[in-house]
Amino acid sequence: MRIDGRKNWQVRDIKIETDYTMYAEGSVLYRQGNTVVLCNASVENRVPPHVLGTGRGWVTAEYSMLPRATATRNQRDVSKLRLSPRSTEIQRLIARALRGAVDLEKLGERSITVDCDVIQADGGTRCASVTGGFIALSLAVKKLMSQGILKENPITKQVAALSVGIVGDTLLCDLCYAEDSRAETDMNVIMTSNGGFVEIQGTAEGRELTRRETDLLLNLAEKGMQRLFAAQSLALSDKKENVFLLATNNAHKVEEFSRIFSKLGLLLVTPRELGIRCEPKEDGDSFEQNALIKAREFYDICKIPTVADDSGLCVDALNGAPGIYSARYGDMPDDKSRLELLMKNMEGVLQRTARFVCAVACVMSDTDSFTVTGTVEGKIANRYAGAGGFGYDPAFVPQGCDKTFGQMSAAEKDALSHRARALEKFSDKIKEKI
Repeated sequence: MRIDGRKNWQVRDIKIETDYTMYAEGSVLYRQGNTVVLCNASVENRVPPHVLGTGRGWVTAEYSMLPRATATRNQRDVSKLRLSPRSTEIQRLIARALRGAVDLEKLGERSITVDCDVIQADGGTRCASVTGGFIALSLAVKKLMSQGILKENPITKQVAALSVGIVGDTLLCDLCYAEDSRAETDMNVIMTSNGGFVEIQGTAEGRELTRRETDLLLNLAEKGMQRLFAAQSLALSDKKENVFLLATNNAHKVEEFSRIFSKLGLLLVTPRELGIRCEPKEDGDSFEQNALIKAREFYDICKIPTVADDSGLCVDALNGAPGIYSARYGDMPDDKSRLELLMKNMEGVLQRTARFVCAVACVMSDTDSFTVTGTVEGKIANRYAGAGGFGYDPAFVPQGCDKTFGQMSAAEKDALSHRARALEKFSDKIKEKI
């Protein structure tokens, strides 16, 4: 554990307050641990001479640190009658990063300047300025679009920055000042939400950095960056209260969960909406364990209540298979191939009893989580039928029914499916917590 209790891969706590000042088109107070930066984005209907007449806009930045942002007072740049080399380098870095997320042609001949003023410094001020500056920039663009000044959003992707480093022999993510001051290697990584790198600033002191260490640091930065993209997306979202992350991008599951969550007055967002790219390793021994593994890993990234499920078909004649391996049964590449493999393995089998099982896990906080399970008994049909549902639905006939899940409407399936039963239990449980 680190001096502030974090694990090596964890980002510091993030707090974001948008519309912090009255006049700027986009404004945010961005906190990452004890580092606090005020970012204001201002729009002007003019561009620098080198852009004039091109039809393109411009995005730039300015950076400064207040005198008592640090443990001892620093002299203001204005008192020296020149910008310090450090401030010059950092504000150019911020501007390059922000321009990497904008289609300047769609911005038109106007400029957006993002002022980043460090109120309190505890390591990673340039990185916090990039991450918070993107939010301020996005708010300014959002205002221009709401006023009809811009017809199309010029922001093409998210951009954020994070420090990583080596302290002793340990790789750490998001270094605070005490760690940064002792680091053998300090690296600032700027990335976009599509996985690209805008800039990498790395310095090794004492000994050189190996290629393997470089790769490990970049992997660590990429993992931590998911937390930043999620925080940006939530700050810019119109969804503010009773928001849950559903830890899947599967369109069928999103549709099914959304129908039930809407009845609870809860809003769902997906990893794709938050810019999160994550593939948890589902190595549990049960549906419940796998659901909780997924929910916990996504919660650790976004820090909002997170729901995940793991479900599958258990066939008695196949000793419970496909079971927890339902989504990768026989290493087949898609639902149709897995369905056909199941039917082939059931050829000539008289004992066709089976059940669908769904475990739903919810992580509400670092210390509060729960799982519920729903089951529906039935049998495997002699032939699969129906184009509805997904997965093994066309092969499964629920107990007391004469058609498969694949032949049922969404409403019919919701009334008795394993996921619906698990979500009914989830609904009862979550009502106690919200």
